[in-house]
Amino acid sequence: MRHFASDSAESYAVGVVDVARWEQYSLGGALPFQAMWYTVAPNSFSGRDQHPERELSVVISGTASIETVADGRITDIPAGDCFLFESREAHVIHNRTDEPLVVFSAYWMPQAADAAHAVGVTEEAAAAVAAAGAGAAAESGAESGAEAPGPSGHDRDQEPRPAEAAL
Repeated sequence: MRHFASDSAESYAVGVVDVARWEQYSLGGALPFQAMWYTVAPNSFSGRDQHPERELSVVISGTASIETVADGRITDIPAGDCFLFESREAHVIHNRTDEPLVVFSAYWMPQAADAAHAVGVTEEAAAAVAAAGAGAAAESGAESGAEAPGPSGHDRDQEPRPAEAAL
């Protein structure tokens, strides 16, 4: 079990939004998605964002007012609720309150998930393969005294999304 604490994660500013990406945890290919926390300052909003990934977000604290650029509609999402952006869905995250808005997001390339489903890879099968790989990697690390790498057998840096696609 690994614990990822949002309050101690390294972050950087993208305008008024503070972003902490999970690439800093050196997970390599251990997860089928990337993740981040972000905080939108009180009474402010993110820049317009659009990216190739699907993005599933959970509002941790505050209320996110989500503007979908295509129709200009704004939907309020309270703490504990989620929202999903499809690939290339342009959006703006508004924080209309006097408190910081904190959101956790997981994002992934839709083609990867679609390809796995097309060849019949179920979530259960993918989890079994990952677990078997992690077990084998842990055993080989224990034998050599080295720390075990991720299930892919090696750690690799993930390419972060461009700064203009920070959220």
